[in-house]
Amino acid sequence: MTPELYFIYDSHCPWSYASTTLVNVLEKAYPDMMIHIWHCAHYDGNDCAGHQQVDSVARKSTVEFGQEHIRYADSPKNSTITANLMAWLQNKQPEKALPVLNALQKAHFIEGNPLGCKHDFTPVIEQFKLSPPNKVFRDELSDAAEYTLSEIAEIRELIGTNAFPALLLTAGDNAVLLNHSLYLAKPQAIIQAVKQQLK
Repeated sequence: MTPELYFIYDSHCPWSYASTTLVNVLEKAYPDMMIHIWHCAHYDGNDCAGHQQVDSVARKSTVEFGQEHIRYADSPKNSTITANLMAWLQNKQPEKALPVLNALQKAHFIEGNPLGCKHDFTPVIEQFKLSPPNKVFRDELSDAAEYTLSEIAEIRELIGTNAFPALLLTAGDNAVLLNHSLYLAKPQAIIQAVKQQLK
């Protein structure tokens, strides 16, 4: 019975950025665990997390934010292209999804890259030797991203919340929503929590 982890996130969400650390910890601790990394495409250019949320995440987690990101924290964010890229990657090269997400979040939250146009993705695409189709870089959700959203809708119905980030652990017929906020300051602690659930 191989456990599976469903990570629902938005690449431009500071809490999702902090929660990615937990996914990294679990991937190392459970190399056989199947991890589904599903972008919920929350940020569409109309709003942002803002300085207050960035400050809160910085205080309550282990992640850092670069000055360039902090400078523009109150500017509207658009994660549509990232959602398209990640949906394509999850389908074509799922083993690269988590490393690419880490690289994109570093670019966004440390280096201040808005990830708003094709050019912004060039360094990561070259680093990971990716060849996504041009439709990934449109300003509207791709079919693959829309399909991911339908999968997320099913999970949300199961867990009874639209909140994100969300970490759902499944093993056989059992499913449990992990409270990510308990582990943000001490990411390694999530290993014990998962161990308890898998007993």
